[in-house]
Amino acid sequence: MKTIDELLAEGVAGKRVFVRADLNVPLDGTTITDDGRIRAVLPTVAKLAEAGARVVVASHLGRPKGAPDPAFSLAPAAARLGELLGADVAFATDTVGESARATVAGLADGQVAVIENLRFNPGETSKDDAERGAFADQLAELADSYVGDGFGAVHRKHASVFDLPARLPHYAGYLIATEVGVLKKLTTDVQRPYAVVLGGAKVSDKLGVIDHLLERADRILIGGGMAYTFLKAQGHEVGSSLLQEDQIPAVQEYLRRAEEKGVEFVLPVDVVVAPAFPDLKTKAPAHPTTVAADAMPEGQMGLDNGPETNKLYASKLADAATVFWNGPMGVFEHPDFADGTRAVAQALVDSPAFSVVGGGDSAAAVRILGFDENAFGHISTGGGASLEYLEGKTLPGLAALED
Repeated sequence: MKTIDELLAEGVAGKRVFVRADLNVPLDGTTITDDGRIRAVLPTVAKLAEAGARVVVASHLGRPKGAPDPAFSLAPAAARLGELLGADVAFATDTVGESARATVAGLADGQVAVIENLRFNPGETSKDDAERGAFADQLAELADSYVGDGFGAVHRKHASVFDLPARLPHYAGYLIATEVGVLKKLTTDVQRPYAVVLGGAKVSDKLGVIDHLLERADRILIGGGMAYTFLKAQGHEVGSSLLQEDQIPAVQEYLRRAEEKGVEFVLPVDVVVAPAFPDLKTKAPAHPTTVAADAMPEGQMGLDNGPETNKLYASKLADAATVFWNGPMGVFEHPDFADGTRAVAQALVDSPAFSVVGGGDSAAAVRILGFDENAFGHISTGGGASLEYLEGKTLPGLAALED
């Protein structure tokens, strides 16, 4: 895999460099609520611009239906990128149309442009190779070389991620190089004890990585909505908590295998419950109570780890040498249910372990809850990509960057 440093050594002044970034930031209307992914690609874009390249930045945002949708415009991300660069960033109002061609043609050496959301074109996400290829052909006309730096999208077989690199000289940006280096530390020559913290809503989203980690981790800590399927699998009632009944047999099998292999599975011993899911807009009090994990009352919904669980999890992370964390422990967006996620983050800050925060909601939670990002070994920009890498899957976007 060639890197951006090799591209820079070849010379980029006056050349058009297409950077596939991940600017898929959360928006409240047109306000960016977490700019972490934009800041993550900044070193690559800035270095190319400083070297005199004409930089064309492209990304997806959200899940539009293959047609323009103002709610998913990249205009706010382009504006924020300009603020972070301290320079004007041009914005094309389409992907490969008249605006994109004119915007790229108007770039001077060292200038940066962002083209509109790639998913506004149905060719980006098409499962038809020919349709994706045709879109990639059009994108290739905008550039002389390609830099892949959108780690959050490398597990997608999309035109800009998989097909476009085959049409241009291609290189890995700084972010992707860093992400791959970090993930190798979680899969080869791992420093032990190796602890994994998995949260989030659904067990089904994590089945593959749990299966893979049963062969590698020393202990696995479970939280978030997925914990209630585990508790149910142990025979406990879970009230009105999120539950995937169809996953109970798989979970029971994982618990059996973990015991057989000596992998420690750690589940909540107490949980914070409320009668209903909280209002995340008004943050109105949700009237939470704390109950034992094996004594959840009917009509109550588990929404966070309890204080005893927080202490337990901190103790299980204190002596770890390597920690991977993906998924919040509760509904951290509401103050009544943020303590579990905060406790895990604090435990990682306090631990000497090499800690990796696995993207998505976990990365957002770290920032929203006010933690210093530098206190963690690495904060990934790609939750889904990180999980699939840890499952041992081939990621299309990484395969496309190999020569």
